[in-house]
Amino acid sequence: MRTAHITQYGSPEDALSVVETETPEPGPNEVRIAVEAVALNHLDVFARKGHPEDDGEFPKRTGSDMAGVVDAVGEDADESWIGEPVVVYPGVTCGECEYCLNGEHTMCHEYEIIGEDRPGGLAEYAVVPEWCLEPKPDSLDFVTAAATPVTFTTAWRMIVTTGELRPAETALILGASGGVGNAALQIADRLGATTYAATSTEEKAAVVGELADEVIDYTEVAFEEAVMERTDGRGVDLVADHVGQATWQQSIDSLAMGGRMVICGATSGPDPDIDIRSVYQHHRQIRGAPMGNRQDFRDVLSLVADGELEPRLDRVLPLDRVAEGHAAIEERDVIGKVVIRP
Repeated sequence: MRTAHITQYGSPEDALSVVETETPEPGPNEVRIAVEAVALNHLDVFARKGHPEDDGEFPKRTGSDMAGVVDAVGEDADESWIGEPVVVYPGVTCGECEYCLNGEHTMCHEYEIIGEDRPGGLAEYAVVPEWCLEPKPDSLDFVTAAATPVTFTTAWRMIVTTGELRPAETALILGASGGVGNAALQIADRLGATTYAATSTEEKAAVVGELADEVIDYTEVAFEEAVMERTDGRGVDLVADHVGQATWQQSIDSLAMGGRMVICGATSGPDPDIDIRSVYQHHRQIRGAPMGNRQDFRDVLSLVADGELEPRLDRVLPLDRVAEGHAAIEERDVIGKVVIRP
């Protein structure tokens, strides 16, 4: 089968290769999927560039977001899945610990992510645990289905489950034109909150302006100053920040008294400078919200299937052009999701 491998750290052109590999066979409680579509995330870029927790082993096959058709099942897996179109929840857990039994799958100490801790979907076929399968809604094509799991499940966790945003509140969404940011903006808007979207170009501002009540170009003005100006010095109730180091203190300074900063990533780095007085003296909270649990995934998938939420697609590429997708994400030349068709 044709597979996109990361063979070393480096640029997309140097580090990515499309090669022929053996088609995998599913093991016990596993299924094999003929992959129809797989979406790229910053996770794919981090695996290519390297990060402190990377194991340094190559080749790597990323691709956490996938949709396709089950074509084989392993021992103890349900044969009725064969021929069924599915979308994959990319988290794998032990299923037995206190967190799993409480439905908090991403808290499991054995939690793994397909495409990071085990081979992902950037290939013609992929093997995943049967537990990760969700029937693909008939209303969604494979590309839209693949563009949903990581970004929308994470955004739902940030805004709804962990962020607890309410209709009368205000929210600042950073990186509002990207995958997670755009999903978070859609969810906050659907809840009825007043939304402030931070972005960087006129083109991106035009896109997010279709949903946001206020758009802030952070290349022209410090976004925390703009927020305070536009809220008459009050600040917002919630900030959704997946940027990390570069925006950490600014995000805190954008919060109202008692506001919540919800974080799901650190694309700009993990070591911010922080004035802790800006947190406790204003009764502010910082809440971690990595990708949501299985129920978060099902909740948000149902809304996407019903057309209440819609993944925004930037481009759809064949497997041979996966390097182009990597480069676009790394250079922030995207508005929405990049999807690969193996």
